[in-house]
Amino acid sequence: MQKLGLTQSLQQKLSPQQIQFIKLLQIPTAELETRVEEEMEDNPALEEGADEPEDSADEYGDEEAGDNNDELDVEDYLGDDDLSGYKMQGDGDNSEDKEMPIAMYNTLNEQLKDQLGFLKLDDRQQAIGNQLIGSIESDGYIRREIESIINDMAFSQNIETDIDEVEEILRKIQNFDPPGIGARNLQECLLLQLERRDDEQNVDVYVAKQILENCFEEFTKKHYSKIMKKLDIEDEDFVKDAIELIRKLNPKPGGSSAGLLRTQYLIPDFMLTNNDGVLEIALNSRNAPELRVSRSYSEMLQAYDKSNKRDKKLRETASFVKQKLDAAKWFIDAIKQRQNTLLNTMQAIVDFQYNYFLEGDESKLRPMILKDIANLINMDISTVSRVANSKSVQTDFGIFPLKYFFSEGIATDSGEDVSSREVKNELKKLIDDEDKAKPLSDDKLEKLLKAQGYNIARRTVAKYREQLGIPVARLRKEL
Repeated sequence: MQKLGLTQSLQQKLSPQQIQFIKLLQIPTAELETRVEEEMEDNPALEEGADEPEDSADEYGDEEAGDNNDELDVEDYLGDDDLSGYKMQGDGDNSEDKEMPIAMYNTLNEQLKDQLGFLKLDDRQQAIGNQLIGSIESDGYIRREIESIINDMAFSQNIETDIDEVEEILRKIQNFDPPGIGARNLQECLLLQLERRDDEQNVDVYVAKQILENCFEEFTKKHYSKIMKKLDIEDEDFVKDAIELIRKLNPKPGGSSAGLLRTQYLIPDFMLTNNDGVLEIALNSRNAPELRVSRSYSEMLQAYDKSNKRDKKLRETASFVKQKLDAAKWFIDAIKQRQNTLLNTMQAIVDFQYNYFLEGDESKLRPMILKDIANLINMDISTVSRVANSKSVQTDFGIFPLKYFFSEGIATDSGEDVSSREVKNELKKLIDDEDKAKPLSDDKLEKLLKAQGYNIARRTVAKYREQLGIPVARLRKEL
């Protein structure tokens, strides 16, 4: 038996304008220009250039207001559009700022295929080589089994091959740059790099190869005494020099090849300068594109008001024009709101970390979480998070992502809170200064930090050590 009933519920939904603002807010400066160009291609009512003296929005504003009473008024949440008091980096006719380059690079796959082209391979071998290169992951390794690659070629390209033929071509690829590329595990990767240095007169290379081939497990666990015994080496300097050579090899050849990256520019969203103790924020001018609503489209809508509204085709045309005008205005408003939000968030961070920005001394970084900034600018934490996770600032002492300035607080014996970054710095100093023959355990590090006044648990020491990329004591041991 069916029953009819009425229920009331509250639902919070974002308007199209708010969704558009959120998407614009989280993209970095380098991508904003592309996003603006895409919007201009999709919407002919949006034009590049400064707004004309007459407010084109008012020309169709009365009708717009009558049709969209239930829609959120962008001006209500936009706030003050006046950007006075702030500078735009690159204002004026400085061509360098307008043509600032962004990252351009060849992928690892493209670089390897270029080198494959120099080999004198037939079509079949070329296909196998391309399949192998396609199986190389971003760090430079092939982790798929050779049998799986053979099966892929049989199904997708109707090429029957065997392990010997595939491995023969793989060995050719392993001679490509960067050294160590195409390895199937770390041991093979390091050996491939050592083979480039093969020299019968070089004792370090010979011993290093013996260690990797015969004592790899002992090497990973830093059991140096077992290595010396297994290789029958009495002079520990031979082992020490060989291990030092191995440490200089690249464990991820695909991720740091200088030859792959052609040009890399980091475009900061903000510039912060210290003028005799006065900190000034400059928003990158690329965050403030000059956009306007098309006057010709506004005039088309005005012409409709004076025409015969009974004509169906004319009504459809007018509806299309009004839709594009609304979308253009919303996009311009979202860009302006983005500028205001970026500036307000950055100003709040500077105010909160003022002492740090004066000198760049990490010890002066205060504990700061997203909620602290959200409270200062009266915005939601999610809004601050979107800004902090994708934006960077250029200072007199380097370029930093905004999230760098956020950290947890650690209580001290004096009752004050210090930044977790300060604790990490102290932890790193202790490990750097330790006796590498007897490295400090996490328990010992905890006691030493507590002796300096930092109330910290051993598990927190372990967490910070891992965040710093520092291995456990046993793996830090040296001869």
